[in-house]
Amino acid sequence: MEKSVICDLLKIRYPILQGGMAWISEAELAAAVSEAGGLGIIAAGNAPANVVGEQIRKAKTLTDKPFGVNIMLMSPYAEELAKLVADEKVKVVTTGAGNSSKYMPMWVDAGITVIPVIPSVGLAKMAQRSGAAAVIAEGGESGGHVGETTTMALVPQVCDAVDIPVIAAGGIADGRGVAAALMLGAGGVQIGTRFLVANECTVHQNYKDKIIKAKDIDTITTGKRLGHPVRSLKTAFSRGLFAKEYDSTISNEELESLGVGALKLSAVDGDNEKGCFLAGQIAGLVKKEETAKEIIEDIIAGTNKALKGATEWQK
Repeated sequence: MEKSVICDLLKIRYPILQGGMAWISEAELAAAVSEAGGLGIIAAGNAPANVVGEQIRKAKTLTDKPFGVNIMLMSPYAEELAKLVADEKVKVVTTGAGNSSKYMPMWVDAGITVIPVIPSVGLAKMAQRSGAAAVIAEGGESGGHVGETTTMALVPQVCDAVDIPVIAAGGIADGRGVAAALMLGAGGVQIGTRFLVANECTVHQNYKDKIIKAKDIDTITTGKRLGHPVRSLKTAFSRGLFAKEYDSTISNEELESLGVGALKLSAVDGDNEKGCFLAGQIAGLVKKEETAKEIIEDIIAGTNKALKGATEWQK
């Protein structure tokens, strides 16, 4: 696997970003991925700046390599988080759930490489106009908040529409997925679900066990009625939430309230009954716990094998 434009942009060895997963992607995991040659990312989620600041400073004690922070722009703390990453001189910021243009001048002045996560060509173009260094084109196969377009369809259209590098995300967990993303025109990938079971990930063991046991058909998408669909593993909680979307006696406000705190219950408490276990459709490929270094090494070896196979097929 040749060095990618993403490696040069982010000063990393391999063009692999670890997805920013709220309550999951903390300092230990981010630092381990960065130490292994990828780009680890701390997820800010809905946490306040003092909590995220602690994670950033902890990661700095664990690695001297670049790492990033993911900021969900719908967070009530987005404003203070935007200033925090500038003050802490974080190397990379990825964004989601909103428009990052208002923070772009401050981040660029601080030397931050900004990479928005986008679900459509239109938002990719907007990100480029606002000064983004690259975009993460995330297909609907991913875990958590998802768009409608699949990775296979989204990535090449985004690559054709923008002049900045494109990173593919959604449905990628091994070297075959990386090779496919490169063939579609992406310069790198973002991977979430597989890193969730890394040894260094501090998520509750029940969460890891559910991912490892999952099959190809074991995810479900809820929240379409509310306009922001979320993909998670099929559980009593997610199936019940899905059924309630078709109950006209329940208001949107009541439906929204049912999911509040459910991710923390799964990630921190390991609550199998009330927790929401976010995961991508690729969960069926994740078979065991490994270190972040082992995961990256396996992905790179698999990518080289897949690319070699594609070259031989052309002969």
